[in-house]
Amino acid sequence: MAYRILIIDDSPTMRQLLVFALKRLNGVEVAEASDGVDGYKKLTSGKFDLIVADINMPVMDGLKLVSIIRGNPAYKDIPIVMVTTEGGKEDREKALSLGANAYITKPIQAPHVLSVVKELLKIT
Repeated sequence: MAYRILIIDDSPTMRQLLVFALKRLNGVEVAEASDGVDGYKKLTSGKFDLIVADINMPVMDGLKLVSIIRGNPAYKDIPIVMVTTEGGKEDREKALSLGANAYITKPIQAPHVLSVVKELLKIT
């Protein structure tokens, strides 16, 4: 079974890092978006099993994106992993209270990202 993962981050370098890490998993397809609006458009035009989104982005930030995704019954079960430079407890709690499933702080470590993604997608 192939898993489709959507990475939403305004930093091309960060997206590249995440794509590189996630490509290590068997049967994973990765799509990229450069901000929340672009990400939501891609989400509505395809089927995704997991979303990895940055919190701090122009146009629409990750927290707004999570609340919009969670407000749509069609996407309520898609796991969302927030990635941010903000290690602050406040941001973490806000992201989780809005419906994010996990929270990763930058600089990201590939093994950590993979373990979080595997856990959420139940990949053994």
